[in-house]
Amino acid sequence: MEPVRLGIIGCGVIGSVHLRYAAQNPAVQVVAVADLIPERVSAAQEQYQVPKAYGEGRELLADPDVEAVVLAMPANVRTALALDALHAGKHTLIEKPIAMNAAEVRAIIAARGDRVAACCSSRYRFLPSAKATADFIATGALGEIRVVRARAIRSAKEPPAKMPPTWRLRRVENGGGILMNWGCYDLDYLLGIMGWKLQPLQVFAQTWRVPPAYESHIAPDSDAETHFAALIRCAGGSVISFERGEYVAAAPDEAWQIIGSAGSLRLNMMAEHGKRIVFDRASTSRGVVSEVIWEGDEDNEMFHGGPVRDLAEAIREGRPPMTTLENALMIQQISDAIYESAAKGVSVALSA
Repeated sequence: MEPVRLGIIGCGVIGSVHLRYAAQNPAVQVVAVADLIPERVSAAQEQYQVPKAYGEGRELLADPDVEAVVLAMPANVRTALALDALHAGKHTLIEKPIAMNAAEVRAIIAARGDRVAACCSSRYRFLPSAKATADFIATGALGEIRVVRARAIRSAKEPPAKMPPTWRLRRVENGGGILMNWGCYDLDYLLGIMGWKLQPLQVFAQTWRVPPAYESHIAPDSDAETHFAALIRCAGGSVISFERGEYVAAAPDEAWQIIGSAGSLRLNMMAEHGKRIVFDRASTSRGVVSEVIWEGDEDNEMFHGGPVRDLAEAIREGRPPMTTLENALMIQQISDAIYESAAKGVSVALSA
C-alpha cells in the first residue's frame, strides 16, 4: 500500500503524539507540519525529519503534496479549519471533541464529499479488549439490552505544580469541560462496541463545577463543568446511565457495564495490565454464572496510534473510518442535550 502523505496541524501535546506514532507507521509518510508557535514546528521537523514546515495551518492545506491532515488544536478553531481542509480535497482526522456543537458537525458532514473524515474519540476502541467485547456483544449473548452504564470518577489530589491548560475547562474554547474532554471517549466506546445500534431519544442530566476545596487546582478563568451525571433513554427501552468527574470529593471509581435480559458484561475502557472482561450469564438453576471472555495486558501504545493508522487504511481501502462523522454527530447530540438539560432542569429530546 502506498503511504498516505500526511500533514499534521498543531504540534502541541496531542499533535506530538500523532507525530510520534505516524512516524512509526509504514502506511503513513509525514510530509508537513504546521503550528503557530515556531519553536514547536522546528522541534517537530528536526525530530521526525519532516520535509516541510508551516506557521499557519491554511498554508499547509494549500500544499499539493499533502493528501490527508490531522487537526490537533482547540475545538473553537478546529471546525473552520476542518471545513477548509475538506474543501481543499484533504482527507481529515479531527481531534476530539469533534466540534463545539452538533450544528458544526453537520456543517463538516455537508463539506465532506468523497473524502474520508474521522474523529479521534475512537481511541479506546483500538484496544484488543474492545474488539473482543464488540464481537461478543454481536453474538446476542446478552439478550435484549436494558442498561448501559459508565461511571468514571477521579478524585482530586494535591494542588498541581503547574496549572493545567486553560482550554480544558473553558466553554468558549472547548465547548465545555469533562464531558467534552472525556465523555466523548465513553460514549464512543460504549456505542461503538454495541455497533452503534442504540438510538438515544431523551436526556435528563445535571452538571457541576469544581468544588470550592479544589478551585486552586484549576485555572482561574475556568467556567466549565468538572462533573456530570445523565440518564439517557433509548429506543426499545434501553437506558444509558452515564457519569464522569474529575476533582471530585469522592474516592476513585471506574466501571463500564452492559446489562441485558440474558446476561451482562463487566468492562474497563481504559488500558491496564491484567485486564479482564467478564460475562455474567443468567442461569435458572445457578443464578449468575461468571465467565472471563477476554483477559490480557494493555497499555497506551496500543491505542494512541490507532486513529492515524485507521485513517490511512480507510483512505487506501475505500472504507469508512472507525468513528465516522455520523457517529460523532450522535455523540455530540447527546453532549448538547446533557448541557441543555442541566441548564434548564428538564429532560431534553434529541433532535433528528
